[in-house]
Amino acid sequence: MSLTGGEIAGLIAAVAFAILAISLSISIFKIGSVVSELNTTVEEVNKTISVVTKNSDHLLVEVEGLLNKSNTTLDDVNGKLSLTDPLFKAVGDLGSSVSDLNNATRNLTTQLSGKAKPGSTVGISRKIGKSVSNL
Repeated sequence: MSLTGGEIAGLIAAVAFAILAISLSISIFKIGSVVSELNTTVEEVNKTISVVTKNSDHLLVEVEGLLNKSNTTLDDVNGKLSLTDPLFKAVGDLGSSVSDLNNATRNLTTQLSGKAKPGSTVGISRKIGKSVSNL
């Protein structure tokens, strides 16, 4: 049996086509398994996102409630602090008055003890002393 050149070429083409068909079918099966795994992964991701979304929604509600309570508390504290402003103003005025009283007392003591600085007004005690000595 002798094959002609055309028949040998046809046989080679048929074998090449068979090899090509087999490799394509193997690749398609592998791609099919990859797509199947990808579908499974996407389903798991969707489930996870759903759970995370539900949990984050619940958490956001809790955080909103906490922020509302914090704002209420802060407003209350600010209101109470504003009520103490007159107290601190009064304490400041009292401090100024005490300082003025200390200065006045120091000046009076200096004048009464006769240790007034030269050029300052003559102390009351000197005036009284001179008046008494003249009697």
